[in-house]
Amino acid sequence: EVQLVESGGGLVRSGGSLRLSCAASGFAFDDYAIGWFRQAPGKEREGVSCISSSDGSTVYADSVKGRFTVSSDNAKSTVYLQMNNLKPEDAAVYYCAALYGVVATLRLGEYDYWGQGTQVTVSQ
Repeated sequence: EVQLVESGGGLVRSGGSLRLSCAASGFAFDDYAIGWFRQAPGKEREGVSCISSSDGSTVYADSVKGRFTVSSDNAKSTVYLQMNNLKPEDAAVYYCAALYGVVATLRLGEYDYWGQGTQVTVSQ
């Protein structure tokens, strides 16, 4: 059974940091790219970052460049999203997703598997 389990969300003040984790199981992790997406109330889900498990290439949305860092521990089949200098507009439910292939992309329609999400709340 394919599983993607996010953790690490919570409440943080503006300017603070959080590290999200995405633990994957049930598929060949090294053959997939893992993406992070977020959805705020009343807004569409949007891509945040992605990492290719095979070659480590990464992609970031412009809104998070320089503040967020995605990394992968292939031995643990886990991807992390380090989020620094958080802003109120970063508040959302964050999802990780898996895409078969080596190309890192933020095109959410191409992803095969999704986690249930973790809430990130950023106070003023």
